[in-house]
Amino acid sequence: MTQQAATASTYNPPRRSYRLRKAISYIAAYTVLIVFGVIVIFPFLVMLATSLKLPADTFSYPPRLLPRAPVSVELAGYDKPLPLYEIEVDGQQREMALVENTVRVGIYAAPDNLDATVTVPIDEVAPTGGADNQATATVDGAASPLFDVPVNGQIVPMVLINQTALGRFVDPENTSIETLANVRLSQPVSKLTAHPENYRDVLQLNGMSRALINTALVTLLVVLGQLVTSVLGGYAFARLRFPGRDTLFVLYLGTIMIPFVVLIMPLYQLMVLIGWTDRLAALIFPWVFTAYGTFLMRQFFLTIPREIEEAALIDGASRLQILWRIFIPAATPALATLATFTFLYAWNSFFWPLVIINTGNTNNHVLTLSLNVLRGRAADSPNLVLAGAAISVIPPMILFILAQRFFIESATSSGVKG
Repeated sequence: MTQQAATASTYNPPRRSYRLRKAISYIAAYTVLIVFGVIVIFPFLVMLATSLKLPADTFSYPPRLLPRAPVSVELAGYDKPLPLYEIEVDGQQREMALVENTVRVGIYAAPDNLDATVTVPIDEVAPTGGADNQATATVDGAASPLFDVPVNGQIVPMVLINQTALGRFVDPENTSIETLANVRLSQPVSKLTAHPENYRDVLQLNGMSRALINTALVTLLVVLGQLVTSVLGGYAFARLRFPGRDTLFVLYLGTIMIPFVVLIMPLYQLMVLIGWTDRLAALIFPWVFTAYGTFLMRQFFLTIPREIEEAALIDGASRLQILWRIFIPAATPALATLATFTFLYAWNSFFWPLVIINTGNTNNHVLTLSLNVLRGRAADSPNLVLAGAAISVIPPMILFILAQRFFIESATSSGVKG
């Protein structure tokens, strides 16, 4: 027992120390990941929150993340709801209704005490001694006219120091309580709210709903086209033997190195020759062939054992049956990866639609073109611009999240054999 106790006392502290260091390392790693995750996702949250705001709320200062709307109250004698503000009255904060936005007021003081000022509406004061024989007082060596100013129920002769414009506020629960305050410096009462109708307005503006349908159609056809051509091409280069196969594959793969800007002019001339300019066909058919997709599928098909294919051939299966029943089900991760990449490219494509589709032809616009137009038409409404951006961003984001598992599986399993 003594020896076992000595052994435990020798080895337990290092083991506890190792567990403690491991726990600290995990906590530090997760803390760093969470911090960077928040930094990355914060602009996306700002976009979503702003897309649900009112136009005036987007310019509020200090800026606020969550959408808020001003609170109004209905009072008898007024034909429309009155906005509420946080106003200090007798040292206490009250929710007061703004009944008059511009009230001309004067700042008055006694001639012998200019530091003690009162603020009174100009229409409530009268010249001391009358307008024709107004009394004056000497202030700083100059004669200043006196005014009869009501102060706490008494009329006090005072001189005018300054003039300004204030708002008249009343207590909604007791309209006899009034006060004057600067409207611009007062804090409006607001509540958390959301305005999903911004998305409806964006879809109705400049035919964006049609652009959304066009984008979905173009993206779907491009994705399906690339999947079909990549599967057929990848299987041919991986399993079929024909003269010049490897040379043709290298040449086809080399097209990836050609910059897109080099292809713009010949591709545009080809579309003019065919008659596809300003048509959705020009956004679909040139992109249904992809060297990257063919390479990806070829590399994945090479990882499938040949014995499975040979056994299927012995059983009388044709090449098409082998491809459909064996290779395609096994290539689900690679197909999901290719579909995700193709979807993101086709959905976010901007430069080629800008070249081939006329700006005035809104019937054939895609989302990227409509967003470019919306940026100018709704420049004074950032909430609408960001609502349009959210419509463009959310679908590919959802697709990437759903296909992430297949993407990771493909990234770790494909491209092993060459």
